[in-house]
Amino acid sequence: MSEFEYNTRNAKIQGLSVQVGELFADMYKDNGSDTTDTLQALEAYKSLRRLLPMDYGSGRMGFERHLGATAAHKATQGVS
Repeated sequence: MSEFEYNTRNAKIQGLSVQVGELFADMYKDNGSDTTDTLQALEAYKSLRRLLPMDYGSGRMGFERHLGATAAHKATQGVS
């Protein structure tokens, strides 16, 4: 069972982090990385990700990552 199936708070945070990640990707493409707005969007994304519990052993080489990290990371890269 997925963490998101029984914790709606985490599911909402995950959804928001994906949306903010997509916003960051769009802003980065349009404005580059050196604008205050783009950096603020990145910080908002990171703050949301930190609210989620860690998923130990799921990352590359066994490093822990926050729950739902793959989908959220793809959003920051502009990948669906």
